[in-house]
Amino acid sequence: MKILAPYIKHYKSNIRLAFPVMITQLGHPLVGFSSSVILGHFAGTIPLAALALSNGYFNLLMIIGIGISYGLTPLIAHANGSRYYFLCGRLLAHSLVVNILTGLLLVIVALSGSVFMLDHLGQQSNVVAQAKPLLLLMGISLLPLMVFLTFKQFVEGLGLTRQAMQVSLWGNAINIVIGIVLVKGMFGISPMGVKGVGIAAIADRAIMAIAMAWYAIKSKRTRLYVRGFSLLGLKLDLFKNNLRSGLPIALQNVFEISAFSAAVFMTGWLGAAPLAAYQATMIMVAMIYYAACGIGTAAAVNTGFFRGRKEPQQVRFSALSNYHLVIAFHLLTGLTLFVFRGFLSRFFSADAAVIAMVIQLLIFASIVEVFDGLQIIGLSVLRGMGDVRFPTLIAFVAYWLIALPLAYVLGLHTHLGVFGIWVGLYIGLAIASAGLYLRFNRLSKQTLSY
Repeated sequence: MKILAPYIKHYKSNIRLAFPVMITQLGHPLVGFSSSVILGHFAGTIPLAALALSNGYFNLLMIIGIGISYGLTPLIAHANGSRYYFLCGRLLAHSLVVNILTGLLLVIVALSGSVFMLDHLGQQSNVVAQAKPLLLLMGISLLPLMVFLTFKQFVEGLGLTRQAMQVSLWGNAINIVIGIVLVKGMFGISPMGVKGVGIAAIADRAIMAIAMAWYAIKSKRTRLYVRGFSLLGLKLDLFKNNLRSGLPIALQNVFEISAFSAAVFMTGWLGAAPLAAYQATMIMVAMIYYAACGIGTAAAVNTGFFRGRKEPQQVRFSALSNYHLVIAFHLLTGLTLFVFRGFLSRFFSADAAVIAMVIQLLIFASIVEVFDGLQIIGLSVLRGMGDVRFPTLIAFVAYWLIALPLAYVLGLHTHLGVFGIWVGLYIGLAIASAGLYLRFNRLSKQTLSY
């Protein structure tokens, strides 16, 4: 096993950093997971389809916000590696302003989607009627989410990952409890249906934002880094640095997630049952995706740290070790999806038609979901290396020029239906993962040759 010897210490470092982040990242899909289970069993197929339709729009907005916030992490990691500790606090202050303004803008876009957009997507009227108030409530939750993400990305950029994990675990427990109480109607509260899911998300994310901000500012472990935190004396150059890092990441996310959001609308044209099946399967796949993003965070942080220390050999070893880890992770999750596909499909619905479609999609996802993990690592290591523009081009080509047209043709113009839509999407993921790896391999070898 001598070939793995240079990677051993990086496996340990990345796992130690990634595991809490994986748990934290699961907080995003767990909100959707718990909402899907609650609605699927306490409300029925139409509310579950309404959640899918709402999430098709909302997830795109959320991923834009997440992408903007992610721009802070490699900046903090690089500043920490370069020992510019005061700069970390300044970066945090500027990121908070950017993220709050982004959150407000996203709330406005969610409102416009609820009032205007959902009526013009060719969906079933009873599904749209329930999706509109849910989208509005979920949109409002984006503002506290952006505050939470600001402080989360700050502490994770410093390598402090357990605290965000603990906040996310408690927040999601609160979300599940409130969601069940409001959707089902308990303790004298009238059943709220899909509206209960939206109110629970707002409460969950507000509590998480307050808790994360308190830790980031008051903890002894961050004291050295928050000395520069002040909302006075903000500078245009630092805003530019933040946006220069965050906007390309947001665009990368937009190209990928918009393809999956468009797939939701395509699936809706096939009927409520395929849409409910898509929602159920996507929630499980999203949990794997966000968990893999935890490994991606470790890749971005450690790559940025070693880049700040000017250690190109360690940059390459650290990055490749994360590729190894994500492949192992997807072997495990793929086996789980395949073995437990029948059990998992019944988690979300009692409708036999929905269950049959979910089983089919889970078999496919168990084999090809690894491409999603590989593209996450590719984006993350390039982000840590300061390369964010070329990956954006790769994402545009893979998802908009290849995945979406293929999904449309295979899903709506062949007998494959919703399965064909997924085939098109995953071909795009495979192309993106290959392009990003080739980019990383070239840049890291060029750096070593200097």
